[in-house]
Amino acid sequence: MIKLVNYIKKLIFNGVKIQLSHKFEEIVSVENLLAAWKEFIKGKRNKKDVQEFSLHLMDNLIALHRDLLHHSYKHGGYQAFKINDPKPRDIHKATVRDRLLHHALYRKLYPFFDKTFIADSYSCRIDKGTHKSINKFREYFYKVSKNNTQTCWVLKCDIRKFFANIDHGILLEILGEHIPDKNILELLENIIESFFVKPGVGLPLGNLTSQLLVNIYMNKFDQFVKHRMKAIYYIRYADDFVFLSESKELLEEKLLFGEKFLAEELKLEMHPDKVFIKTLASGVDFLGWINFSDHRVLRTATKERMMRRIEEKPKKEAIRSYLGMLGHGNADGLRQKLFQIDTQIQKSIIDL
Repeated sequence: MIKLVNYIKKLIFNGVKIQLSHKFEEIVSVENLLAAWKEFIKGKRNKKDVQEFSLHLMDNLIALHRDLLHHSYKHGGYQAFKINDPKPRDIHKATVRDRLLHHALYRKLYPFFDKTFIADSYSCRIDKGTHKSINKFREYFYKVSKNNTQTCWVLKCDIRKFFANIDHGILLEILGEHIPDKNILELLENIIESFFVKPGVGLPLGNLTSQLLVNIYMNKFDQFVKHRMKAIYYIRYADDFVFLSESKELLEEKLLFGEKFLAEELKLEMHPDKVFIKTLASGVDFLGWINFSDHRVLRTATKERMMRRIEEKPKKEAIRSYLGMLGHGNADGLRQKLFQIDTQIQKSIIDL
């Protein structure tokens, strides 16, 4: 498998576009829709809209299959609501019927596109995530600093309003480079065009397909960074990415090239207030942690949000998750504080 992935990446580097082998009929088949349903309902069985759809499950699946096969399917609208995670975000929730289709597409497209992504892209990928990303950050620091014996500079970047500025035309063009089946492309266009912030621009936070599509979109940048800019120590998690180097001047140069590519090729711009170059010794904020040369501490806002959520909903699963996160940094005092919130939470933790 590793040899196959490396072969695919070599072909991409040489300008050869790997083609998706799945056909439209396979994606919209009743078998794939049923398999997608089994994945979709995990953790959602108590939701009213899911229960209503499941009352006539096979009738609904067959009707969706028929609409897709006859090209009469039209993606519906969205239910909008806000969350704070940690900053206010607008979430758009599609209907159960549409979300089921998202899963059917995702389970066929993700394994293919994941092989085209660089190793150091960590968002919304199996066996990746924030923990592995920050551990890789530490690994790269030791390499650049020669085991903390010389200065390591970090270029930290953030894209302004990432999901809201994804250009539909550019995204569809990128998809067309890898998907020869026009019916699949038309179906993806149907989903992509079902939402916009302004005409032809924006993807909804909340769609499973959006998570994959933004990675496909940003893979253009990742490939440019690795193969044109020749950046070795580069990590991206969604719209946050970092470069590490022993040279501040080299990072300033990479920043200029990166900004130019994002603007010209992807119509994206970096957030002016969230781009900086500094030494790791002075503390670099990346993925919820303030990283130093010899330790990392949880960002204050992350810490406050975590404690607030635990106090509001003291669930055993949440405690396990937060304890796992705290184990990746210097947070012994915070772990002790978590134990002391109340006897109920303390008992839940002991039961782990």
